[in-house]
Order: sequence, then structure tokens, then C-alpha cells
Amino acid sequence: MATPLPGANFEGNPPAPPQPPGTDMTGICFRDQLWLNSYPLDRNLIFDYFALSPFYDWTCNNEQLRLRSIHPLDLSHLSKMTGTEYMLNEVVEPNLFVIRKQKRDSPEKVNPMLTYYILDGSIYQAPQLCNVFAARVGRALYHISKAFSTAASKLEKIGYVEEGEGVISESKVTKEVIDIKEVKRIDHILASIQRKLPPAPPPPRFPDGYVPPQTTEAEKGSETQQGTESQPPAVDPIIDQGPSKRMKF
Repeated sequence: MATPLPGANFEGNPPAPPQPPGTDMTGICFRDQLWLNSYPLDRNLIFDYFALSPFYDWTCNNEQLRLRSIHPLDLSHLSKMTGTEYMLNEVVEPNLFVIRKQKRDSPEKVNPMLTYYILDGSIYQAPQLCNVFAARVGRALYHISKAFSTAASKLEKIGYVEEGEGVISESKVTKEVIDIKEVKRIDHILASIQRKLPPAPPPPRFPDGYVPPQTTEAEKGSETQQGTESQPPAVDPIIDQGPSKRMKF
């Protein structure tokens, strides 16, 4: 009686192939040092080494070519098939190999899915571009937020002395010191500027045929009474005030 293969069922059938790897496997790395010590890393054997990793999809078209004793990266056969396949995109022997996973719909139409790279014998999954942008933006926002927090904490300490330095903290309210010489100098500057300004233009004339409104005797009496109580200034209240008057010390 034949001994069943490891992982096979009781009927002696071969074990089922492993499930396709997940999409996001950027957190793991694969390296087989025993294989690296036995075989060189070149474009002819790199796919056999990649097939040992958990990133390899056993349902791809490359695996079908391997079962038919055809090189798994033979483009003349892969272009005639449809489905998932792996392509060797870039090669810098023996340090760097870039393998792209793509879905082929026709000999000319392919849709890239994922990218893997083998750097000095270690296999990694390259992150997607959207994840790279999200990580870079998140890192930038973190540093910007930290800079604003640091700046805010520095601004809050302006005018204060930290405790434990042996210096008495100053009061928040500081008395304003008035310099008499500075006040006189500002008055002199304002007066010289006012003398250089042209005089105020005369008020516009009334149009021809304009008749002022008639007022009754009662209104005239009230107006004269209000005029005696408070007489308005005869000059412009803004322009003809002369130099500003300040308190003399």
C-alpha cells in the first residue's frame, strides 16, 4: 500500500495548492539563506527563488508554464494566456530584482496589481502609491502639529520666569512710562505736517433756483433759543483744530 503524501487526504490525492496571498503583505519579509548558499541570484533562477516565498500565487500562469517544463518568464507563452502572471520588470544582478504582478486580459492589455522587489536576497512587497502618500502626509502633519505646539508653549512663557530659577516672576500688568521729550517731538512733527497740507476747499454752492425751506415763528424761536444755549463752532471740527493739545508736564 502506497504511503499517502504529506497533507494529502485518505484517498491518496495530492494536497490542495495554498490559497492566493493577501493584498497587503508589506509587513513581512522572506529570505532563504540555504537556497542562497546553493544557487546564484540571476535572471534565470530568480523566479524559482521567488516561488518559495509566501508572496507567490500558485494559481498564476507562470506556474502552469513550470508544470509544462517551460521557463515561467517566457513572454511568448505568457502573452497568449489570460489571468494572473508575474513579470520581471527590472534587473540589477545580483543585488536587485523587481517583479510585477499583473492581470492579463489580452496580448496587449495588462493591468498592474502589485510589485515585489528582491534586495540582496530578501524579498519584500512594495507599498502602494496611495499608502506612501498617506504615510508621508501623516508624518508631515505630525511634525507641523508638534511645531505649532512647541511655538505655542514658548509664546505662553513670554513675560514669565519658570519656577525654581530663584528669580521673582514679573507682573502681567506693566506701568506705561511717558517720555515728555518724545511727546513734544511728536507734537512738532504733527504741526509741521499740518502746515504743509493745503487749506480745506470751500463748500459747494447751491444750484440755481434753490429755495431754502420756510420756517415758522415757533421754529425760529426754538432755533434761536438752542443757538444761545450751545453755539456750533465756526470752523471745521477736523481740519482746523490746529496742533493737538496734550497735557503739559
